[in-house]
Amino acid sequence: DRQSGILVRRVANRYRTAGTLVGNEVSQPDGAAGLRDGTIQIAFEGSAGQSGGAFLPKGITMRLIGDANDYVGKGLSGGRLVITPSEQSHADFVPEDNIVAGNVILYGATSGEAYLRGVVGERFCVRNSGATAVVESVGDHACEYMKIGRASCRERV
Repeated sequence: DRQSGILVRRVANRYRTAGTLVGNEVSQPDGAAGLRDGTIQIAFEGSAGQSGGAFLPKGITMRLIGDANDYVGKGLSGGRLVITPSEQSHADFVPEDNIVAGNVILYGATSGEAYLRGVVGERFCVRNSGATAVVESVGDHACEYMKIGRASCRERV
């Protein structure tokens, strides 16, 4: 029986694919089945580089306090992504009016969940075929070629 674990780290935008190697380690023995929900918790603070949380399998939750670059959650495969701005933001900071992640979020996701407390760029959930996503606002071309996933958005920028 596997134990759960928590990984806490600072992250900077020069670090690409933050969290993805952990997902690879899970996928090697367990394949697409992944792990029990919430088995591995990854907590990052800072600015994640391209493809943060790409291909996360079931059982991994990656939380980022800060912001992220393009391609967050690319190929999400059952994991959970939560991105929220820092509580230390300027007093006038309104998450629903500010960018929290870049373009092409959840490109090719097949399953899992993503919650983004803020605005994301263009091409959100493109080719999503099963993931659930919640975001404040998106740029142009959201949900192109989306098959069976779900996306909820307050408004389009």
